[in-house]
Amino acid sequence: MPEAASAQATRAVIGDSEFDRDTALTAREPGVYDIDLSAGWTIINAVNGGYLLAVLGRALADALPHSDPFTVSAHYLTASQPGPAVVRTETVRTGRTLSTGQASLFQRDERGDEVERIRVLASYGDLDSLPDDVRTTAVPPALPPMDQCFGPEDGPAPVDGSSEIAGRLMLKLDPSTLGWALGKPSGNGEMRAWFGLADGRDPDPLALLLAVDALPPTAFEMGLTGWVPTVELTVHVRCRPAPGPLRVSITTRNLAGGFLEEDAEVWDSAGRLVAQSRQLARVRLS
Repeated sequence: MPEAASAQATRAVIGDSEFDRDTALTAREPGVYDIDLSAGWTIINAVNGGYLLAVLGRALADALPHSDPFTVSAHYLTASQPGPAVVRTETVRTGRTLSTGQASLFQRDERGDEVERIRVLASYGDLDSLPDDVRTTAVPPALPPMDQCFGPEDGPAPVDGSSEIAGRLMLKLDPSTLGWALGKPSGNGEMRAWFGLADGRDPDPLALLLAVDALPPTAFEMGLTGWVPTVELTVHVRCRPAPGPLRVSITTRNLAGGFLEEDAEVWDSAGRLVAQSRQLARVRLS
């Protein structure tokens, strides 16, 4: 079998991929779910915020009468660790086109006390029912071809801060936003990349929740280093993405008082703006 055909034959599909298995939950009772958070989605030692958002997003998709996230707002309260966790959901309101719910993820600390890690408020609907009318001034980010971009595997050592999550992703960064990796950050708060899952699984709305928080922080290109923990993250899912790689663009316009914002846009292979987000993150200034 030709190499390309063999790769296509082993390509993961939605519902049967590492991402699906690692975000799968077990219903304990109505609205309560158990999960073992995978160490494969960690950045340094903490579980990635986009992966956590996808976990809670999957729980709400099961708990609410509508299955697609439209808007998801999360507050990250304490850092999540790999291992057992419980998700509790609550239906806030059910309507004809939108349902609203909230969800929280809890883990046990070293003393055995339950600690809330992340709390989400979200509205769900049916993306396939949305009208096709689009009126926009937004344009896709100008990215070099994928073979002219670079990922963690192209460097002599893993990209600082990427940790285990790097092996789960297909991430090809725009060279113009990679000065930080060479010790020459541009000073611009920009990060752009081609994005996908390493096993070839096509994107869906839950994968978009991961995509907005999977690139290196814009703080790196501003000359800062170290962990940049998310305080709050809001994602708007605009339509169901087409198969194929995504283009992700993230910008920061303002860093003040030790906090910065990151505005993300996610574009699919059909050239559509499929998700937008804004997050507030803390940075280390010394």
